[in-house]
Amino acid sequence: MATNAESGDDELQFRDPEKAEQLTDELEALMDEIGEPVNVMHVCGSHEQAIAKFGLRSILPDDLTVRMGPGCPVCVTNMPEVDEAVALAEEGKIVATYGDMFRVPGTEKSLADARDEGADVRVVYSASEAAEIAEEEPDREVIFFATGFETTAAPTAAVLTSDPPENFSVLSAHKYVPPAMEVVAEMPDTDVDGFLAAGHAATITGYGLFEDFVEEYDTPAVVGGFEPIDVLYALARLLEFIRDDEAGLENAYPRCVSREGNVPAKEQLWEVFDTTSGEWRGIAEIPDANLVLSEDYAHFDARERFDIDVDPGAADPLTEDCICGDIMAGQADPDECELFGEECTPQDPVGACMVSSEGTCKIWLEYGGQPDL
Repeated sequence: MATNAESGDDELQFRDPEKAEQLTDELEALMDEIGEPVNVMHVCGSHEQAIAKFGLRSILPDDLTVRMGPGCPVCVTNMPEVDEAVALAEEGKIVATYGDMFRVPGTEKSLADARDEGADVRVVYSASEAAEIAEEEPDREVIFFATGFETTAAPTAAVLTSDPPENFSVLSAHKYVPPAMEVVAEMPDTDVDGFLAAGHAATITGYGLFEDFVEEYDTPAVVGGFEPIDVLYALARLLEFIRDDEAGLENAYPRCVSREGNVPAKEQLWEVFDTTSGEWRGIAEIPDANLVLSEDYAHFDARERFDIDVDPGAADPLTEDCICGDIMAGQADPDECELFGEECTPQDPVGACMVSSEGTCKIWLEYGGQPDL
């Protein structure tokens, strides 16, 4: 049964120490009632940032484990996708992308490496900013290397439905979260008792999207926000479902999320994009988890417009020791990787999890992982 949580008559303060203590006590009581260890997975880098930054793991019950799943779109962008963007930049085209993608390693080099060698690679904050560059540079081809989940795919779709310049195109590496959750739920080595779903993606899709998942996999899910109280409250609601052995769904982020989501944004999203199978870096080939431009918008598709010559070389031998895939599948923590903080750092990343601000490894290195505060 899907429910939409309400905060009550009192104004909810999202960094209220007293409320946090009350919720922590509630979590302890729920774990006592459950009587066995519980493993929860969230699928959002913003959740991991909140959990790590505010030291929430230090106040969680000992038997409650909260791990991050494949919730960092930069981290799951596959090497050949980066190689395509690098190849286009090296051909003399302008490649615009988000800052988090700038230093993600491809097979041989990153976009940052390509820029250091003279390619025109620019950091933008939105697809619309990339389209503005195309307007300002009418004699140049401008490619927006588009990454992110539904939250950023919807704005990309909005730009493409707004008659962008003819010299503008999109190299889509957008991903769609629900199929990845299904893959994780089906993994034989993944013991996940419940999912904390991403609130910002659900502002687009609506929390009703998860109803079929909850029913099919008999696993509870709670949509949560990103302040400390949001996270603790969502975990408490999730533990209630687990205690009652109920595969329930709840929206614990009602100030931003509705059951239907942003209907106009969804309509644009599915007008512009189709789903297709694709490799998620370090995880697996996932059916219907990559977003590609639909036939009606194929003339904006960089893969259709250009002959992209990608000749991948040998990957860095250190990548064989990288366990980003296990980390994103919730089967390992960053500090279990022998490269973590040594050979692999934000300044010299081996794996994509160390690059993005939403990558688990970078977050753990910045905030100390599982602090004992």
